[in-house]
This record gives sequence, structure tokens and C-alpha cells, in this order.
Amino acid sequence: GKIEVIPTKSHSSQKDLSLAYSPGVAEPCKEIENDPSTVYNYTAKGNLVAVISNGTAVLGLGDIGPLASKPVMEGKGLLFKIFADIDVFDIEVDEKDPDKFIEIVKAISPTFGGINLEDIKAPEAFYIEKRLKKELKIPVMHDDQHGTAIISAAALLNAVEITKKNLSELKIVINGAGAAAISCAKLYVGVGAKLQNIIMLDSKGTLTKNRIDLTEEKLEFISDTIATNLEEAMVGADVFIGLSKGNVVTPEMLLTMNANPIVFAMANPTPEIDYNLAMQTRSDIIMATGRSDHPNQVNNVLGFPFIFRGALDVQATEINEEMKLAAVHALANLTKEPVPEMVMMAYNERKMSFGKNYIIPKPFDTRLISTVSMAVAKAAMESGVATKPIANFSRYEELLTQRLGKQDRHIRLLQNKAKANPKKVVFCNGEEYNVLKAAQIASDEGYLTPILLGEKRRMEKIMIENDIMISNAIMIDPKSHEMDEQVEGYANAFWNKRNRKGLTIQSAIKSMKARDYFGAMMVEKGEADAVLSGFAKEYSTTLKPLLEVIGKNKTAHKVTGMILLMTEKGPLFFADTAVIEEPTWEDLAKIATTVALTVRGLGITPKIAMLSYETFTNKSALSKKVKKAVDYLHEHYPKLIVDGEMQPEFAFDEEILKKDFPFSKLAGHTANIFIFPDLSSGHLSYKILRGFSNAQTVGPILLGMNKPAHIMQMRASIDEIVNLATVAVIEAQHILR
Repeated sequence: GKIEVIPTKSHSSQKDLSLAYSPGVAEPCKEIENDPSTVYNYTAKGNLVAVISNGTAVLGLGDIGPLASKPVMEGKGLLFKIFADIDVFDIEVDEKDPDKFIEIVKAISPTFGGINLEDIKAPEAFYIEKRLKKELKIPVMHDDQHGTAIISAAALLNAVEITKKNLSELKIVINGAGAAAISCAKLYVGVGAKLQNIIMLDSKGTLTKNRIDLTEEKLEFISDTIATNLEEAMVGADVFIGLSKGNVVTPEMLLTMNANPIVFAMANPTPEIDYNLAMQTRSDIIMATGRSDHPNQVNNVLGFPFIFRGALDVQATEINEEMKLAAVHALANLTKEPVPEMVMMAYNERKMSFGKNYIIPKPFDTRLISTVSMAVAKAAMESGVATKPIANFSRYEELLTQRLGKQDRHIRLLQNKAKANPKKVVFCNGEEYNVLKAAQIASDEGYLTPILLGEKRRMEKIMIENDIMISNAIMIDPKSHEMDEQVEGYANAFWNKRNRKGLTIQSAIKSMKARDYFGAMMVEKGEADAVLSGFAKEYSTTLKPLLEVIGKNKTAHKVTGMILLMTEKGPLFFADTAVIEEPTWEDLAKIATTVALTVRGLGITPKIAMLSYETFTNKSALSKKVKKAVDYLHEHYPKLIVDGEMQPEFAFDEEILKKDFPFSKLAGHTANIFIFPDLSSGHLSYKILRGFSNAQTVGPILLGMNKPAHIMQMRASIDEIVNLATVAVIEAQHILR
């Protein structure tokens, strides 16, 4: 299965259970009986959608029945959750009779805030949706009809704009006359196409007045044309919409279309014409498919999660035409906005902007939830179907963004802190694509000015080739002759600092021509606020220049390394993961207090687990070392929530700790800081944790340095570098120090 049910309230005690069920649950029941609208206050109804099918038209598989449709319905539930934070029960109904199906859905409807009909064959789908929309007072939408219509309509508006044509004058050929095709045609008329310019075909040919086998829905799209088949209909067409089956369009048919043809071949998994074949046939074509491996994917996930999100949030009584049109225009307009670097990074694209290959947003564009949901909510309010209007749309936008997940939320929190006071950050590896891209993202976000170290011509070449533009970048090559005077000044300062440790002036000059030393000295001299080095070197090799030039803080016991993992349960901190191989008990105590100070600086209450492979037994030499550190902390920092020695499973489970070791200062708390007894266990543990989860990594963060200096991991990803730069800026603001 793809989904599960997770309790949202505490259930660890008898008191919790009495509130969740009996006897306390009786109180909200009585409240709802007196005022049915309060069901949205006391239950999950307002964020719960039913995905309902009878399995009569599943994907391209046809009538495979309700049981075989369940994997698809579960998948739909997953998409609702990850894209819009909407909970779903998938309901597979063993009933083909439309009236009986309707009665079943009506009977279970009080459970839900909305109903998403799925994979129901036409023409029954039209009848079922029409009746349910009329007879229920919650949002109902058959996504197979309207999802494709909404997304493709937005793409069509943008494609028409690019071709500089007039939609009302275009000849549109629609191959397919099922639920999706008819809904598309209706919505295209709603956004400006003319009904008389649409030619629709089903498996038997063109829909004309000579046909006597047409359903009520198809009769609306009878056209006055002499064309009897697809080949004839395509002659002189401006737009082709494919909602049929693969490989029914030939290159010869494409060549008979007008200049700058718009072709949406949306059959899945095989389009009506292969994308590459179509592009080879017509260089002036604008093409979209239903596939993710080609540009311009018409994907329903761009619509239904956010349409239902907006409808649920205003407790709309229906999803009407105004709301669907609002979604169309929101999607079309979003495509014209500058694409965030994060979106391009997610799709491994180095260039993405409004044009022939980008006429519709990408599914993982995080702006969709606020853009589309807000537009739908506003349309519901303006059209009079919202029963809970939104008073503050700025606050609503913030709440929508928060629904993207705790991991994103914590990263955004750090970035917001960084934006409050931007700093100059030195990137020592300016000739690396990942570093340059990370610098661009951080610069675009507005929280730093990047100083890029490397050969200027090489950096500029990489930036040009990859469309990387950093308007405020400062490029420096320490080896160039124009930097000789600055290098000499830095060398003298370095020599004065270390001449009694065997450093000669010649060695100092040589060192300062190396980027790691030069970047560190820029921070030491106050000409930059933070430095990031590493990326292409071993950690220990990169640490040496930072310690020699910047050094540790006088108040710090030792420099230590901390990793921050952004998890679904919140941020977790691990130390030491980078520097001290075999810490003494004094080292462990100081590491704990240093990390605690850092975590408190982020506005988080530190809860520290001092780890060992034993729990409160104090038998091995390692456990004795940890216990000494804990005893010291208990004596000198009595208010600090810290305990050990303990195994990790107890640190992660507050209930087990409270049950088995009620005397522990961590009992009743879930640890968020984990201090390891040695470097190997810390480094390996966080690497394993990182590999098994989707958590974002920040670090290693060097703690105890005199000024902000951090080391990128070998071949760090772009987002890891961005996250580390964010922390460096915050540290430079004295938030962490």
C-alpha cells in the first residue's frame, strides 16, 4: 500500500484515550448534534477527501473492476497528501449501476469534506458527477474530466500567446470523445475558443449530424464539416488535442496543419505521435504530452490537489466553473513568472523560462499550492459558494506554504533569519558547478553576496555555459598578478601570527595564493563575513588552513563538528561528526554545552542524549567516560535537559524512557541533540540515518571557531551547500555565537 492512517493527537495515556474516545468524545458529539457546522471544528472532515471509483475506466486498462483499481486510488491519495497535505480515504465501490452508485456515495458523504470521482467510464461519469454535484453540499469533481481540461487549457492559453494567434479564430481538432475530451472542449470554449471551430472525433470518426449513434454529451460537439476521419480533419488545423490512443497521428498529418501548430498528444503511456518524431517533422511545433520525460507534461497533479485545497479551506459547497477557470488562469500566469532555481534544480534543468518548451509549470514547483489554491478560494468566495470566507489572504498564503512539510519549514526558517541581515560569504571552490549554482540560489534568495575564488575565465565559462547569473558576485583569483599586493598583505599578517611556529614569509606567501588560506584570511581581516571551503578535498586537509588562519574561539574548549538533519519530526543535531576522534569525558561535556548553546540560539530547547551502547549500566570504559560527562553536566548545568549513558532507541522514544527509566532527566522528552562517544560512531550514524531518510542535511557545522568558517563535504550537493551557506550567514549575524 501507499498510504496509512496516523493519529494526530496524543494517545499515550488513559487520559488521552478518554478524550479521543470514551467518555470525553461524547461532548463534541453533542455539540455537532446541536450545530452540524461544528463538525469541521471537532473532526478531520474539513481536510478529508474520498477518492471513489468503481474501476470501469482505470488508466488505459479499461474496466478492470474495483479491486484492481485500488492501487491507482491509493496512489491518488498519496498525491493529495504530498502536494497539498489533504488526507484521503480511497473507496472502491463494486457497483456499475449509476443510480445505485450515486446512492452509495451520497450515503457515505457525511464522512468527507470533498469527493474526488476517479476512473469511471463515460457516459455514466457525466450523469454521476452531475447528480452528485446537485444533491451534495460539498465539493465534488471527476478529475478524469476536469483535471486534464484545466491543465491543458492553461497550456493552450500560453501556447496561443507564444504563437501570437487568436484563440477564437483557431481550428481545433480533438481526437477522442470520452469524459476528458468533452470536458476539455467545454473548458476551451470557456477560455475563448469558438464551438463552431472545434472538430471532435471518436473511434468511429468525426462527430457530425449524419451520425445516429451519438450520446447526449457528444451531440453538443457535432461539427459542420466534410471531414470524416482524423487525416481529413487535420488539414488546416491550428490545434490538435489527443485524448485517444498511441500512434494515430502520422508525420504527414502534421505537415497538413497550419504554421506554428499546437499539438497536445496526451495519450498515455504512448502519445498519439512520438514527441521526437513530431519535433523532427515540424520545427515550428509547440508540443505537450502526458509524459514526464518530455517538456510540457500535462499532468493532473498540477490541478486537483490545489483545487480541492482551496475548496476545502473555504468550505465550498461545490467546485464550480468560476473555480476551475481561476485554476486555469493561475496556472497559465505562474508559467510566465521567473522559475525559481530550486525548481530547475529539482528537474536537473539549467535553463527554464516561458516559451515553446515551458508552457505549463512543473509538478514540483512549490509555488503551486499558494498560487492555485488561493485563486480557487477567491473564486469560491466571489461566486458565493464559500461558507467560510478567508479574511486574511497573507496569513492564508503563509499557512499554505507551511503545508509543504516540516523539513521545508525549518529550512525556510533558517533562510528567513539569514535574509534579515545579508552577509558576504567566500566560496573557495568557485570553479565547481555545484558551488556556483548554490551561490546563485543563495544570492537570488537575498541573504548573501558571494565572493567566488578561482580562475576568472574558468568561472565565467562555467556560468555562461549553464546560464548562471549572479549579479552581485565578486570574483577573485588569488594567483593572478593583480592580487599580488593583497596576497603580500595577507602573507605578512599570517607570518606575524605563526612565525614562532616555523612559518617563513616565503611559505606564508605561497599559502596565501591557495584559495583555502586566502578565503580564510578574508574573513580573519574582516573583508568577508564567512567562508566555505572543501568540496574537492578531504575534511582534515581543509580544516588545517581554517584553524591556522582563523583559529578557535578563546572561550571554546575545542573546535567540534555538528550535523543538522531536517526531519519530519523536526531538526535533529548530531555531534561530534567531524573533528575530535577520541574525545575525553571533558571533551564530551564541552561538546554538549557548545551544541546546546547553538541550538538555543536557533530558538529550540536543547534536549541532549549522551549516547553509548549501554543504558545506565556504567560497565564499560566507554560508558564510564560518558557517565563522567553526564555527572559534570548535571552538577554544573542543573537546568539543562541532558542524560546518559543511553542507547539511541531510548533517546528517540520518550515513552519507553519514562516507563523503564523514570528517574532520567530525559524522561517525558524526545531528544533532539545526540552526543556520540567517539568520532567514528557519530560520523557513521549520521551517514546511515541520512541514507535511510529524506532528511535534508546541514553541515558539518564547525562550532567553536573564532569566526564563521565551514567545510563542505566532498562533492556536496547544491542544496547541501545552500543550507551550509545559510547557517554561515546566521552565524555571522551573531545569532549562533
